[in-house]
Formats: sequence, structure tokens, C-alpha cells
Amino acid sequence: MAAPAREPSFELLGTRAQPWTAQSALDLLPETSWPRVEVIGGSVVVTPHAGVDHQEVELELGYRMKAAARSVGLWVYSEINIVSGDDLFIPDIVVLRRPGGGRKSMPISDAVLLGEIVSRGSRRKDLVDRPRGYAEAGVPWYLRVDFVDRRPVLVLHRLVDGSYQPVPSGGSIFTMTEPFAFSVDPADLVGPEA
Repeated sequence: MAAPAREPSFELLGTRAQPWTAQSALDLLPETSWPRVEVIGGSVVVTPHAGVDHQEVELELGYRMKAAARSVGLWVYSEINIVSGDDLFIPDIVVLRRPGGGRKSMPISDAVLLGEIVSRGSRRKDLVDRPRGYAEAGVPWYLRVDFVDRRPVLVLHRLVDGSYQPVPSGGSIFTMTEPFAFSVDPADLVGPEA
């Protein structure tokens, strides 16, 4: 007789002997909106949500990008499971070639653009680890949002010969023409200070 199926549990984080994979995390860990649980290089990376500015920029930027992307047949999501081999990423902004409705995760091969909003607590992952993984998987575009004195700074990167190269935007308004036309004043993405 087969053993009863085990309920997903975070207790497995301290007891699992073998390396984690995207599939094992999706199968064995509970679904959660907090904390963020990713798998990078066989290790589970658990990260709490960043500050309010980060969350506000993520919400506002995703909302504004959605209509522009849909006009050319692309789909925008925030913080969805992206599977790349054994790695499980949860980018802040995700632009896909096809809709992901009804799915628990999407393959990275469907990603046109992945974006990260840099957080103090996860700077290395946001600036190095995740973009490296996205580039290795061949994601054509990477969007990085960093902060200078609470003001968001957006930089679009194009994949060139296996690494991301910044695409000049010019001026105080962020503008991109690929993978779809979009522009925004970064100051409009974050609200007043408390």
C-alpha cells in the first residue's frame, strides 16, 4: 500500500538531503504569496517582500506595461514562477509570448523580458545571479529598476552574445521601442514619502 501523499510544508527546507530543483519546490513546498521562494543552483532562496517603494513600483510598472504589451500580443505578469531547467525564478516583472492563466509556472523559454526591482536585501541576486540565469536561458530582454534617493531608475538591457548590454533610453522619461513600445516617467511610479 502506498504511503499517503504528504501535504506541502516548509518543514522540508531543513530536512531534505538532496539538492532542490524547480519541480521539487513546486511539488513539495506550499504555495505562498510571502515569502518569495526560489531555487537557484540547487539551493532554496527564501526572501521576504521588499519595502513599500519596491512593491509600489512593481504594481504600477506592471499595470502600465500591460496595455502596451497586449497591443503586440504579449502578456505581462508580476512575480510568477518561471522554470529554467532545475532553477525556479520569481522575477518582479514578467513579459511572456503566451498567456499563463491557469498554470502554476511557466517555462523560461516563453519569456520575452524579465525584470528585477533591486532591493537592498537581495542586491547580488538582483544584479548578478538572476540576470546571469536569464541570459544563460536566452531571455532576449532584461529590465532593471534601481533606486536613487527613492527615485526609480529604469534600464533596459538587450541580450548580446550571451550577456546583457544596456540600451540607451535618454532623458528623464524612460522609453523603449522593443520588445514593445513603452514610456513612463519613473517619478510617477512611486508615491509620496510617509
